[in-house]
Formats: sequence, C-alpha cells, structure tokens
Amino acid sequence: MNSDLVILYEKMFLIRLFEETLLNLFSLGHLRGTVHTCIGQEACAVGVVSAIDPKRDTLCSNHRGHGHFLAFTDDTDGLLKEILGLASGICGGKGGSQHLHVNNFYSNGILGGMVPIATGIALSQKFAAKDGISVVFVGDGAMSEGVIYEALNIASLWQLPLLLVIEHNQIAQSTPWNLEHGSAIEGRPISFGIPTETVDGNDVQAVYASTKTIVDNMRQDSKPRCLLLNTYRLGPHSKGDDYRCITEISFHQTNDPLKRAETVLSENVKTRIQTLCQTRINHMLENFSLL
Repeated sequence: MNSDLVILYEKMFLIRLFEETLLNLFSLGHLRGTVHTCIGQEACAVGVVSAIDPKRDTLCSNHRGHGHFLAFTDDTDGLLKEILGLASGICGGKGGSQHLHVNNFYSNGILGGMVPIATGIALSQKFAAKDGISVVFVGDGAMSEGVIYEALNIASLWQLPLLLVIEHNQIAQSTPWNLEHGSAIEGRPISFGIPTETVDGNDVQAVYASTKTIVDNMRQDSKPRCLLLNTYRLGPHSKGDDYRCITEISFHQTNDPLKRAETVLSENVKTRIQTLCQTRINHMLENFSLL
C-alpha cells in the first residue's frame, strides 16, 4: 500500500469532516454569514499543498479556502475559532471564513483579488533569491476577472516564481463554465507564455505528483507555471443555495476524490483514519461546547 496515499487521504478526510461540521453548525444556528465549503475538491487542496514547503513558500487562497488552510496549517481549532468570531481565532475573530492570515498563508473573498497580491509576493521572492515560490488558488469563475490577466502578464514579463492553480469545478456560483468562457481556460495562461498542465483534480496522487514536478522545476528556474485541476464542487455554493440538477450532482459523486482514494486503501486503514479524524473533530466541538 502506498504510504503517501494514506497520509493524503487522512488530510482529505479531515477536511471533509470539518466542512460537513461547518454546514451542520450553520443549520443549528451556531454560524452566521457565508460558509463556502470545498466538499468534492479536497484532492486539489491536499495534493498541491503537500508538494510545497510552508516555511519558504507562500499560499494565497480565496473565499473557498478552508481546505487550503487546513492542508497548509492543520489547525482545525484555530480556524473554527476564527469562523465563530472568537478573539482566540487565528485573526482575532475578525477575518471570519474568508479573510485569513497566519505565517505564509493569506486569503480574502474578492474574486481573483489574491492573484496580483501573489504576484507581488513572487516578485519579493525573486529578489530574495531563496528559491521560494508563490502559489495562488483560483476557480474557473475567477478566470473572468481582468486583474488576473494583468498579473499573469507581469509574472510572465518579469519571469516570477508564481504558480497559478485553477480549480476548475465547472460552475461559478450558479453559472456553468461554458456559459461564461468563450474559450478553453487552459489557453489563457498559455497565451502569456506560461507553461500550463491539466490534471485530474480528483486524483490526489496525480495532483501531488504533478505539483511536485512543477515546484521542483520552479525552484531551478524561478519562472511562472499554471496547473489546471478538473474537479467538481459536490456541495452548495454557500450553505443551501444550490441551483444544479440533482442528477448532475449524483453523476459527479461517483468521482468523489475520497471514494477514489478509498478504492486503493484497505478497510482497516480506512476505518483507522476515519475514526482518528472523527475523534479529533469531536474533541474540537467538545472544547467549544458544540457537541
């Protein structure tokens, strides 16, 4: 059995449980505001983040960033405190679900807004000459934002160590990607001379392997790259606001990244990991008197 897959699966399962817990807490009235979960996209977060170095690389996320944050920090308690608005949260309870910062992790809820910031970070990393890279996650919906293309032009022109990760989850809130984009998304960064690789975003091992190769190459030449991950958002845009056909969602559930990983793992390993993660989530909830 692949030991790497065991580690990757545990991270994915923890993220899945955390996101499902948030939706449940919202339904019980413990959470307010928006709750953008990444259910169905866990392999993207875990595969990419597991291939970078949190100490020398930076990660810029977006409104759907809980999975990115947990894969980067493993801090479930700190994130829940922040989402609950507690002063003990990672940003003093003032950042909430979307506006997070700890160490080399940054996120905000402005669609596409982190790409120019990540590009500026990449410029500082180039000046530092310590082979750090700047990773930024966007969705297919954000690829309609003009500021992204201004940033990609700068990254290409100045040859900055920027890795743009596009989580192509097929829909921007309620708009299918084919009704929003007049051309293939992967062609956009290519038009700026940025090498782009397309990967099955629901195969966590494939995501990890591709990201590791890209990152290794970037440490050598400090040039920009793009990784497009084909995936699917199994949960709602935010809470219960879903506009998709049930049959469409059911079809994509057969390609759930967790289920795909589980086909390789033994029952004993799956049970051990699932029990471990559930116990951890339960302890977290007990600490907040939410269980």
